[in-house]
Amino acid sequence: MHWRRLNGDRLELPIKEAVEKAILKEHQLGNKLKVCIGSDSMDKGNEIEFATVIVFVREKKGGFMFIQNDTSYNRMSIRERMISEVAKSIEIAYALCDLLDKYNVELEVHADINTDPNFKSNAALKEAMGYILSMGFVFKAKPDAFASSSCADKFV
Repeated sequence: MHWRRLNGDRLELPIKEAVEKAILKEHQLGNKLKVCIGSDSMDKGNEIEFATVIVFVREKKGGFMFIQNDTSYNRMSIRERMISEVAKSIEIAYALCDLLDKYNVELEVHADINTDPNFKSNAALKEAMGYILSMGFVFKAKPDAFASSSCADKFV
């Protein structure tokens, strides 16, 4: 599974090194950063495609992101799929959290789960929130979870 930029350019460095390089560059430019990590998925019949994004938000100056896609060939319920999305986001957040702490970069984990009980994804809200918060991360769900519901959503 490879990471790429929005323009499709593949990241040649391991993700942790690429993130550190991006943070250092942004700090040199005087930009304050926040990182938001989120995943989304789409059931495509015989496969489920996942997209995970690391969104770098520059305070008052836009942002950029790194993207990763992968595919599962296992059938999943909506609850399993939502928790799988969260697990993918947590895996990346956990791998990067010491680096983000080192450079004092705020981190949020976004879940593509609706807080409205009228939506199917709401079935996984409590588990997802507990999973993310128990790992010590800031949790955001729809409508505030733009990394998953607006950014990763475009790549599945």
